[in-house]
Amino acid sequence: MDAINNPAETVMTPVEQAAIVLLSMGEEPAANVLRCLGREELLAVTQVMSRMSGIKVDTVKVSIQKFFDEYREQSGVHGASRSFLQRSLDLALGGDIANSVLNSIYGDEIRPKMARLQWVSPQWLADRISHEHVRMQAVFLAFLPPNLAGQVIEALPVATQDHVLVGIARLKEVDRELLLELEELVNRCLDNLHTQSTEVAGMQQTADIINRYSGNKQQMIELLRAHDADLVAEIESRMYDFFILSRQTETALMRIVEDVQLEQWAIALKGAEPEVRQAITQTMPRRQAQSFEDMMRRSGPVPLSRVEEVRKEIMAIVRELASTGEIDLQLFPEAVVE
Repeated sequence: MDAINNPAETVMTPVEQAAIVLLSMGEEPAANVLRCLGREELLAVTQVMSRMSGIKVDTVKVSIQKFFDEYREQSGVHGASRSFLQRSLDLALGGDIANSVLNSIYGDEIRPKMARLQWVSPQWLADRISHEHVRMQAVFLAFLPPNLAGQVIEALPVATQDHVLVGIARLKEVDRELLLELEELVNRCLDNLHTQSTEVAGMQQTADIINRYSGNKQQMIELLRAHDADLVAEIESRMYDFFILSRQTETALMRIVEDVQLEQWAIALKGAEPEVRQAITQTMPRRQAQSFEDMMRRSGPVPLSRVEEVRKEIMAIVRELASTGEIDLQLFPEAVVE
């Protein structure tokens, strides 16, 4: 945190400034602010807060001064009534746009309650709304963050998923009666939160941690293997998930393609994510890519167990190339610079 402690040397990010202001407020006021944040915002600012220590007074002063400077700029409309804003926006933007803006401001009374549902299991939410009519499911999901909404839709019965998506796409305004119905549904969910167990994806979390581990990964894996060899085998399979091929460099992919038979790709890429298939086929020479497409068409349906088996074979090749230093494998998404 040396850069943060010397504001003359660097410009703090908005998240770092927010973290300092929150740390300066005391526990109860900070908690009130945190309750108003969405899941991603909350995770971002609390992660920064947890890393801060020994912050210098000058750094705190800069952050708080900036906060109040921005507050003064915005305070002219702070607390303005809806009728005041309606008249002002009507004059400035016209009725249709004004209504849209006001709906985004005042139509969010339900959002603080919905925010509490961002932390529960998508399957649990799907179970709670599966018996509601499609329009209510669509409205409910429209108030959730896209990532969570997508996971809930996947947990709904397959036969209704397209109907719900169409319902969301057709939403423009939600009338008062439907909002009241939505609020009743949300309240029922909140009342039953005690029945929701907290799911922790420990296996995947461990794999992600080791992928980001800057020390000797192999040494750490061997230490873990001494505790539970079967557990480590599962962790390694998650570390070297087939999807990571989508984020490799062209150089690494070219080397991988050399060592994997075309017949293996024709099986392994059955049902694969578009990003993976595109990454592999774009790396193949034109004639080989054409042969691959022909082989895919001729092979027809393949049992899922066979697909998974071949993917494991390919990833074993990838791991061997990485362990011998022939390729530089990127195990997790990481920002790059030119």
